[in-house]
Amino acid sequence: MTEYYIKMKDLAVGYQGNALISDINLKIKKGEIVTLIGPNGAGKSTILKSITRQLKLIGGEVYIDSEEIRKLSYKEMAVKAAVMLTERMKPELMTCHDIVATGRYPYTGRLGILSREDERKVDEALEAVHAQELGIRNFQEISDGQRQRVLLARAICQEPEVMILDEPTSYLDIRHKLELLTILRKMAKENGITVIMSLHEIDLAQKISDQVICVKGDRIAEFGDPEEIFTEATIRDLYEIDNGYYDPIFGSVELPKPEGEPEVLVLSSGKTGIPVYRKLQKAGIPFAAGILYPGESDYQLARLLASGIISEEPYEPISDETYQKALKIMEKCGKVINAGVKVGSMNQKMGELLRIAEERRMLVSI
Repeated sequence: MTEYYIKMKDLAVGYQGNALISDINLKIKKGEIVTLIGPNGAGKSTILKSITRQLKLIGGEVYIDSEEIRKLSYKEMAVKAAVMLTERMKPELMTCHDIVATGRYPYTGRLGILSREDERKVDEALEAVHAQELGIRNFQEISDGQRQRVLLARAICQEPEVMILDEPTSYLDIRHKLELLTILRKMAKENGITVIMSLHEIDLAQKISDQVICVKGDRIAEFGDPEEIFTEATIRDLYEIDNGYYDPIFGSVELPKPEGEPEVLVLSSGKTGIPVYRKLQKAGIPFAAGILYPGESDYQLARLLASGIISEEPYEPISDETYQKALKIMEKCGKVINAGVKVGSMNQKMGELLRIAEERRMLVSI
């Protein structure tokens, strides 16, 4: 029987006694990374603040290791959970070392004096986020990205059982986003720390999460494995996307395809068509793509960006019927782009199309 470490039972969250989201019933295993996604203002931060007691629960209960969080003292809560929220700290005359050291206060006596062991853990936490050089710097005088790393070090220094983070990748460049998420994954998998966080970058959420919570205004719309959540339909509905596409294969958001009948036929194989498709999209030129096999990278992107696709059954040589369809579209467009076709035994008719295009002077470049 599966043991769940965190449980939310009939949880209702909101402000000033008014529930914004109700009937939250979720179970999370120890060592899992669980990510909240959804539009701005959907309630992700409200949920995180509620389960960390920054906000009073409107209804229901949250359990950590079978203990009700409402019954935990602030010290007990601080030992169990480290919190990193989006509100900017404004400490006066504190170095980054001082900020990280506050993560040890749940373990010190009333005077808050750090032992040698505490100081060692502060240094290790700064080293874990590659911020040793920031230790002596004034926290107020470093960049937003550097502050994120220092605050993560403070959370690590706290040695929690649970880490709760609200948009931890905000203000970070791509290198440090990946670095931060790598640290969280290592802590979860090696130390059994449960991570609950919100992310705006759904491509990163898809890659790092064990479970995903879709928050949509007044309800939890979906909860499940990334493979279940990150589908074109689910993401489109969650974010109400009507001006583009979400591609679950690439984990990317695509702008709308150019409107109109195709003006050029792009012939490609493997992944050679992708850069050409994007150039044509940016130029606002509608195009057809072929002859492609479902499952290959070019096909996956062409179905979102191309005005038409000529495809063949997987693992089958190009049939006469498919060839004639491509030839007809090629003649209608009058222009052909060779995106780097490699002709083999299965796609010999692609070579024939290119030969005809060259004879008729249809080949163009972009």
